[in-house]
Amino acid sequence: MIAFLTNKLLYAFAVLLGVSGLVFVLFYVVPGDPARMMLDEKAGEEQLEQLRKKYGLDKPVSMQFVYYLNDLSFVSWHSSNSENYTNNALQQKHFAFTETTNGTWVFKWPFLRESFHKKGKQVSDIIGETLPNTMILAITAITISIVIGITIGIFSALYKDSWFDKFWTVFGTFGMSLPSFFTAIIIAWLFGYVLSSATGLGMTGSLYTVDDLGRGRYLDLKNLILPAVTLGIRPLGVVIQLMRNSLLETMSQDYIRTAKAKGLSTRTIVLKHALRNSLNPVVTTISGWFASMLAGAVFVEFIFGWNGLGKQIVDALNFQDLPVVMGAVLVIALLFVIINILVDLIYAWLDPKMR
Repeated sequence: MIAFLTNKLLYAFAVLLGVSGLVFVLFYVVPGDPARMMLDEKAGEEQLEQLRKKYGLDKPVSMQFVYYLNDLSFVSWHSSNSENYTNNALQQKHFAFTETTNGTWVFKWPFLRESFHKKGKQVSDIIGETLPNTMILAITAITISIVIGITIGIFSALYKDSWFDKFWTVFGTFGMSLPSFFTAIIIAWLFGYVLSSATGLGMTGSLYTVDDLGRGRYLDLKNLILPAVTLGIRPLGVVIQLMRNSLLETMSQDYIRTAKAKGLSTRTIVLKHALRNSLNPVVTTISGWFASMLAGAVFVEFIFGWNGLGKQIVDALNFQDLPVVMGAVLVIALLFVIINILVDLIYAWLDPKMR
């Protein structure tokens, strides 16, 4: 297990390093002057030059990338020279463990830099405000898919070729083929506008609603219903199909026929013998969909006005707020890696052959 976790951590480090390099190339070396993006168009050249020095933008691209990795690392070096960028980045909380004549080695949390648009606000704070909303939305959507999808998939396998099975097979195919942005528009218009008097739901809304009378904000869970259902339709169709096909294949195995010959009930055979061995492909799909929900909820969040990471990415792109986009991409990549590691551990729990 230790060797397994070590390999996975090395793999995670390599992936995140590659993503960091790719994100830097795609966003930080784009045409345009980042210093100009941070200041008003009327800013003078002297102000721009001061800002470039502060953020290390006056250095060669290779040195800027080294600064970027230094910011992202848990262990980083910071110069004692006040004009060096690494000295400015040391303003966050840190723990110094080795001091040299030229600077200090410190332990710290990864520094995702400051927003161009929201002056003085760190990217980590912006992501920290929006990521929980996206997590709640994704967890709710994937829970709906898991509970309903596995249940329907089991009954579809048990009643193969019945009207029940055929209906959900068509639904699964139809649900998988619908793009999220199209589904979001239809569901928002139908249940949030046309039938709003009956459903009590609105077309837009986030987890918290600001009180019109100035009494602060309050938790408004009804705003979660439509975006969660919309986000869960596609994985629901996939889970139904996979659960059905996997269970049918498992039920044809020799050990299942032996269990039937011993007189065990269908319920006992399915729940105690067949179901666990049928879940591997479903776990793979669920993990992939959950990770993609964190990254792919952009359209759903934007259409429903859900204040999550996806909507924040859209807003940051509109304002050319590159540090926010770069930080969000890195956080999403980290979540992908963590989820993949957890899935491998779940595999080992489900399948003795993996152990």
